[in-house]
Amino acid sequence: MSPQTFDTYEEFWPYYVAMHSRAATRWVHLTGTLTGLAITAYGLARGRKRYLAALPLIGYGTAWPAHFLIEKNNPATFGHPAWSLRGDARMIRTMLAGRDAELAETAAKWLAEHGRDGRD
Repeated sequence: MSPQTFDTYEEFWPYYVAMHSRAATRWVHLTGTLTGLAITAYGLARGRKRYLAALPLIGYGTAWPAHFLIEKNNPATFGHPAWSLRGDARMIRTMLAGRDAELAETAAKWLAEHGRDGRD
């Protein structure tokens, strides 16, 4: 399958959410990102700059396996790294605001229109 192409981030966003259609995948992302942020903040507060590596290592190290094992897809990061980082932050903010159901609806709508493989 060829990677999806998008002209804008706003076109990309529903696709990104659809690649996280299962709640377990979204929660693994949230847990990995927040854990990575906490360890990074702790390290920086202690003057240990090497702890900066915790965010990408723990964040991606937990998120990527969720795609392979739970979603059965490839992370959107592989084809759209900058927009995926932005999407991850937006997804996590949405979840922390208690609006995970909104993400599930966005994913379901995109998948109904495009199918699991993303082809029209």
